Parts: sequence; C-alpha cells; structure tokens
Amino acid sequence: MIDFKNVTKVYEPKITALKNVNVHIDKGEFVFVLGHSGAGKSTFLKLMLREEKATKGEVIVNGYNLSKIKEKDIPYMRRTLGVVFQDFRLIPNLTAYENIAFAMRVTNIDEKEIKKRVPYILSLVGLEKKGDKLPSQLSGGEQQRVALARALVHNPDLVIADEPTGNIDPALSIEIMELLKAINSIGTTVVVVTHEHELAHRYAKRIIEIRFGRIVDDTADPKFKQGVAPYEEVKR
Repeated sequence: MIDFKNVTKVYEPKITALKNVNVHIDKGEFVFVLGHSGAGKSTFLKLMLREEKATKGEVIVNGYNLSKIKEKDIPYMRRTLGVVFQDFRLIPNLTAYENIAFAMRVTNIDEKEIKKRVPYILSLVGLEKKGDKLPSQLSGGEQQRVALARALVHNPDLVIADEPTGNIDPALSIEIMELLKAINSIGTTVVVVTHEHELAHRYAKRIIEIRFGRIVDDTADPKFKQGVAPYEEVKR
C-alpha cells in the first residue's frame, strides 16, 4: 500500500527534511503520522502525494513507484487517493453538492452516476440536508465533512488526512475522527498527518512519530520497543 525505502529528502541549500526513512503501511491500517512543526511530517505527506520527489530512496503508493513515475501518470496515481486538507480547499461559489460533483466531473464520470453517488456520499458524512449550501453557509466542521465526502467520492483504497482537525473545535474534531474510523472499518486505509499528540494517542491506532526528519517511534515496529532507535541518536 505505502512503502518508504531508505528515503531521504534534501531541500536547497542543504536542508535535510527526511533522512533514511523506512516505513511500510499495509492495506486496511489506520495510521497517525505524528510530529511537531518542522519535524518532517509535511515532507512525508508531500512525498506520498508526489508533490515532492525523494532525493534518495523509493516511495511506493498504491503500486506506483513515485521515484520513477512519469509526469503524465501522476494525475492517475492521485485519483487512487482521497485527500483531506486542513484548509478544506472547497470552491467558494459552489454548493456542497457541486463541490463533490466537480471532483467527479473532472475525471469524466457520467452525470447519471454523479446524481446517484453524490447524495449517497453526503448522507455518509451526515450532510444530506446541506447539499445546497455554499461553504460560507456551513460551519468549519461541516466544511471539513464536505472535504471528506469529496475525498471519498471515487471510493479510494487510501485516504490521507492532513491535520483534519486543525481548523475545527474539539467536539467537531471527535466527529471527524469517528467518520475516519468508520471509513477505516470497511477496509479503507487511513493515514492522518497531525501534530496533535493527544488526538493520536486517544484513538490508540498505529503511531509513527517523526522528529528532526527521522522516524523515532513506530508502535508497529518492535525495534523501537527494544530501544534500538532512541531519540538521542537522531538529534542533529
């Protein structure tokens, strides 16, 4: 599903954002990628989306080797993903329904399928009565649910959520996380990138922690439990 193999990412001038990262995420997992600002988690996300290319090593997502992929194939790779952004990225002059439908139209989905699929997805996230509302008429939590619905509209095998609770209040954060749990329960792989330690530990899923560009903890990896990769080893 997702493989990082000896991945290093260096930005000019000689800024190492990630160093020798090795991670494997299986289909159906629910994983938090945890780290403070500047730790390297945003670079980890950008490499998964092929917004950046690894300086060294290989990144493989949904069968695509992103270190070797041709530029023309990147849009097709991204269509296998559902991505939820912290800032929602909704089109302000389109309704909730049209924001979701737009994501289908740009991939040439038949209008008949759109009319069938969009109401179903809206009901899945509890917004069946808000389809005619503009983003400005929705709360932050509702906008995030529209963004989540848009991410789900192509029935992806993998959903990546970038700080999905960053712009909403704590009560709504729980709602969004419960929706992601429900999505994961039907077999969809979910990766949540966050700086919120409490959020990650509350849901007791697999946690991969990044500090100073290195993996310093992975609750699914026995070597960290054995103290092989302590924090002191990765200080710059």
